[in-house]
Amino acid sequence: MQPVCAVRARLAMRTSSKWRWPAAPGRGTFGAVRHPSPGHFRSVTDFAAHLRALDPTWQIDEQVTADGALAKPIAVHGRTLGNRFACHPMEGWDGTEDGRPTDLTLRRWRNFGRSGAALVWGGEAFAVQRDGRANHRQLYLEPQNDTLADLAALLAELRAGAAEMGVSAEAQFVGLQLTHSGRFSRPEGPPAPKVAFAHPVLTAKYPYMAAAHVLTDGELEAIGDNYVRAALLAQQAGFDFVDVKCCHGYLLHELLGARARPGTYGGDFAGRTRLFERIVAGIRSACPDLPIGVRLSLADVLPFEKDPDTGLGRPMRASLPYEHGFGVDAQQPARFDLTEPLALLRRFVELGIELVNVSLGSPYWNPHLQRPAAYPPSDGYQPPDDPLRFVKVHLDAVQSAKAAVPALKFVGTGYTYLQEWLGHVAQHEVAAGHTDFVGLGRMLLSYPELPHDLLAGRDVQKKRICRTFSDCTTGPRNGMVSGCYPLDPFYKQRPEAAVIKKLRDGAKA
Repeated sequence: MQPVCAVRARLAMRTSSKWRWPAAPGRGTFGAVRHPSPGHFRSVTDFAAHLRALDPTWQIDEQVTADGALAKPIAVHGRTLGNRFACHPMEGWDGTEDGRPTDLTLRRWRNFGRSGAALVWGGEAFAVQRDGRANHRQLYLEPQNDTLADLAALLAELRAGAAEMGVSAEAQFVGLQLTHSGRFSRPEGPPAPKVAFAHPVLTAKYPYMAAAHVLTDGELEAIGDNYVRAALLAQQAGFDFVDVKCCHGYLLHELLGARARPGTYGGDFAGRTRLFERIVAGIRSACPDLPIGVRLSLADVLPFEKDPDTGLGRPMRASLPYEHGFGVDAQQPARFDLTEPLALLRRFVELGIELVNVSLGSPYWNPHLQRPAAYPPSDGYQPPDDPLRFVKVHLDAVQSAKAAVPALKFVGTGYTYLQEWLGHVAQHEVAAGHTDFVGLGRMLLSYPELPHDLLAGRDVQKKRICRTFSDCTTGPRNGMVSGCYPLDPFYKQRPEAAVIKKLRDGAKA
């Protein structure tokens, strides 16, 4: 085993579409590493100076204007959308045991409508079959239920929320995210992984995966057929598009890195993308007029673990070449290699896919990269560097994708950690042509009307801004429903709030 160098701080260009992490500053002992949060800065000038100190290339706008780039119309699949905000899909933990929405689920969807975001990307991670759920309260395609009526109810609730804000039904382009959780499946609560191949580093991190069921080609094809069935129901319910999810370590993303899998659905690039292409072809056949989008983990680094001495995240040990990821430099897996991801983006254009939502890494094995935050969830680790550096990694990644494949419409990720300065960075990134849409996820749990306020030229409501306490992750990871417990008065009054606060304080200790 060869140790892998420590993760580096931000994304910088290499040759041949490769990227690396430059050296990070020194770190102290556990509890001593603290980085000033965006809320610490009292003016945009001070915040901009801090960003430039982290990265001299970082630019933001001094003012956010109601008629600025965020309000610029854009054409998507023949529709003209009136703004550049997107609502990210979020994995729900508040459905029924048999996969139906509850009042809590419907409340979230109403808030998605209240956001005023022109693009509602997937709304919910909807599992295409029971054993593909990431938790026992995730929505899924259950043949015994009236899934069509349930999906229509979600959409109706979203439309009602939009109407409350004076937004017409035609103003929002709404999708449903289709998923199978693969190695992270927990359909009844305990782990029940269904894997595409044996992953030695993740097995070291999660020993239960040593006994995981390896899906056969026939089982993969049956799962693919359920993607098509779910897409047809989504179209019948009135959704504008579906997302064939390829991110965060779930099944289709796992297959993109399945070099160690023999046979039809592994090995070379064609094999590793074959099931995805089969699903796309099936949806095209069953639903010829239904647009398809893809949320894609564009690049990754090897899994991280908590350093017991410092509490910081550190890269795990791995044998080289590291051949178990997608968009990873096999010889230096703390680095990106975008060669294959950019080839996949070009293939999307050939397949008639127009919308791509860019993410990085996984919330399971490198959450500091996937979702920059000041505080870890209860089962996580302290960020190995200033989370703003990882925000910049996201911005640079989507910028490089847009420059390489301009025909695609991209949604950028990583904006929530910018907090009250989110609009200043977002407006610059859209105006500069670095991204087409600005995606928001957990921010909309605490402050769903943020896009609406920014587009109206109003000051943001600072008391509602997500401060990335990670309670919306800690709760579900400990068997509780999802929601913003620190800031949403509705969840703040629930009995889980005190339990989650104790778990959060323990994670910070």
